[in-house]
Amino acid sequence: MSEAAISPSGVLNIDKPAGLTSHDVVARVRRLSGVRRVGHAGALDPLATGVLLVCVGAATRIVEYLQAGRKTYAVQVRLGQRTDTYDAQGQVLSQAPVPALDAAALEQALAPFRGPGWQIPPMVSALKHKGRALYEYARQGEEIARTPRAMTVHHLEITQWQPPDLDLLVVCSPGFYVRSLAHDLGEALGCGGHVRQLRRLASGAWRVEDAIPLAELEQAGPAWSDRLHSLKAALSMLPPLVLDDELAQRFVQGQRLPLPAGAVAGDVRVFGVDEQLLGIGRAEPEQGRLSPHKIFQPPAMINH
Repeated sequence: MSEAAISPSGVLNIDKPAGLTSHDVVARVRRLSGVRRVGHAGALDPLATGVLLVCVGAATRIVEYLQAGRKTYAVQVRLGQRTDTYDAQGQVLSQAPVPALDAAALEQALAPFRGPGWQIPPMVSALKHKGRALYEYARQGEEIARTPRAMTVHHLEITQWQPPDLDLLVVCSPGFYVRSLAHDLGEALGCGGHVRQLRRLASGAWRVEDAIPLAELEQAGPAWSDRLHSLKAALSMLPPLVLDDELAQRFVQGQRLPLPAGAVAGDVRVFGVDEQLLGIGRAEPEQGRLSPHKIFQPPAMINH
């Protein structure tokens, strides 16, 4: 019997500790679970803590949906120092006095970063250039021109200012680099800046208050799977669509179907009449059809 047929599947909401890469956490979950198909839905830097969504088994097929949610971070920016990685783990490149800044001056400096805009990713990142991660070039002392990417900062709030450390609450679009925000803010203030501490408080609807610390998960032993969230729950951001037995059978065979009345355009969770999650369909009202996008088999392993 294949691994997919016997292995548990679902999403773990892990509170990542500092000092580990996201891949380190994935490797630990792989060892703990004995499941080969494990991946994360949005990396955190080694320095960072907080929500890291780890997908196990069939849940690795829904990473794109988990990555799409807004991110919320608590970050402490150390002003007066530039580093090569834009965070405290990098080498200090320069130091400068921090200007006297009151609340009004800080708000003025932060204003351009709010709302939609463009961000240049840091060199020390996993983004690819000619098949290689940018951090590989950075280790060799190479600087690669990076294309600015469209981003949105939905909320940016000062929570504390104790010079030279500025604490911020950031709500942003996926793919936003808080390290770049810290660096760019420091440049705007003329003194440099980097991330001293970073904690992801939320990723979409997943909150750090509900996350399990990695050490606690590992101590659970065989009971680790009790902390899995089913695909059915993990995809709750998608509207449901129920098919009768005949259409459900055709859906799991990969056939396009006539779109049921009232369906809204976009991706939907597709259920059978027995409330089993069959997969993700793509509703196309203009064409009057429902196309299978992802089919989950066997249903018994994904609806617990």
